[in-house]
Parts: sequence; structure tokens; C-alpha cells
Amino acid sequence: MRLKVLIVDDEALARARLRTLLGDCTAPSASVEAEAANATQAVEWLQRNPVDVALIDIHMPGADGLTLARSLRALPNPPAVVFVTAYAEHAVHAFELEAVDYLTKPVRLERLQATLQKVERLMQSGRGLEPDLPEEVLIIQERGRTERVPLAQVLYLKAELKYITVRTLAKSYILEGSLSELEEKYQTRFMRIHRNALIARRAVRALEKYNDPQEGEGWAVRLDGISELLFVSRRQLAAVREVVAG
Repeated sequence: MRLKVLIVDDEALARARLRTLLGDCTAPSASVEAEAANATQAVEWLQRNPVDVALIDIHMPGADGLTLARSLRALPNPPAVVFVTAYAEHAVHAFELEAVDYLTKPVRLERLQATLQKVERLMQSGRGLEPDLPEEVLIIQERGRTERVPLAQVLYLKAELKYITVRTLAKSYILEGSLSELEEKYQTRFMRIHRNALIARRAVRALEKYNDPQEGEGWAVRLDGISELLFVSRRQLAAVREVVAG
């Protein structure tokens, strides 16, 4: 499959970088059909030329990317929406708008390729462009209520005594279960960095020197959108370096 793509960003250099990265993507490959510098240009073009996916910056002059995403819902054949932005704090609103993914700048080729693969799977499923399939939702039971938390929003899973902390940009949840079972079930999304922690591959931002009160001197991983650092065991260090390197 070759996905038709529209790039929407007010910065010419950002559009050029995305075009280059898309040219390096395979399985699926991508064809950049057009570029738009603002929401108005994007809507006008999409009214005449449907595409499979729109890569949309959030902070733009005039209507921002979130507003653009809302307006695209009215199109007869709306594209899959993927936000590409330097600001991680809008992720919750992005997924409320049923964005397929949320990429932070600078975008890595590996992350962009994974996003295109997700779009391809959703298109082939015939279910429409939903942000998550049913099996990609964690069911959280907390204080007498049941909540569905999309895995696309989860940054890490950390074993704490008898429970697992589920961390998203917005908040933390408590989940009963086995970290090993979650690792096996969602190994394409999460990777183990320590005996008690899994992190979302898509969220890895940096690897830093770190002095842990319990583990001593070593390395820790920084994730998009949160200040908390997560200690990386020596056994998992090489795998984390590989993900950071992209």
C-alpha cells in the first residue's frame, strides 16, 4: 500500500523534513500529495483532493491544528489525522479528537514509520479510522468506576507492590495485573527497561546519566511530556539505546 499524505505546517523547513522522512518510509510507503502552510489552505485542498492521512502541526497562525482536525470531520472522506508538534501538552486533546497518533518534533523515522503502519492497519480493517482497536484499551477499575484508557495514551507501566501504575500525560491510574503479562501482550508498543517498568516505545525522548537512590549511578530514560525519569537496568540499556538512536 502507498499512503497519500498531506503535510500541514506553517514552517517550510518542518514540511521539508517531513517530506524527506516520508520518502524514506517503506511498508507502507508514502506519497506526499501536497503541502499546506495553514488550516485554510489545508481545508480548501482537501475538499477537492482526498488523502489517506494528514500530518498536522498544532501551533499555526490563524486556526490551529486542533481546530483544523475538528473541521475535517465534516468532509465526505476525512483523512486520518496525525499531529506533529513540538508541544507534548496537547496530546490528551489530540486523542479526544480521535487522532491516530501524536508525534513530537524532531520526528524520528522509526516513529513515523510505525504511525503509517497503524494507519494502514486501520484502513485494512474496514472499521474506519478509529484511534484504537478494542484490544488496545486498558480497563481500569478505580473507586467504584470503570474507565477505558487507550494504550496510545500510556507512557509507562510500573509495578508497585501488588499493583501497576499506569501513567498517561493527564494522570496516573492503578491497575491490578501482571507486568510480565502486559509485556507479552503489548510487546510491539512497550519495552522493558527494568524489572519493574515498561515504557511506550513511541514516547522515548532521551537517555540520560542518572543517580538513583536505590540503584546507584546509571542511566535513566526521559519520556515525552513528563519530567519524571525512569531508571534503566544494565541488562536493558543496549535495547533502550537502540530505540533512542532510532
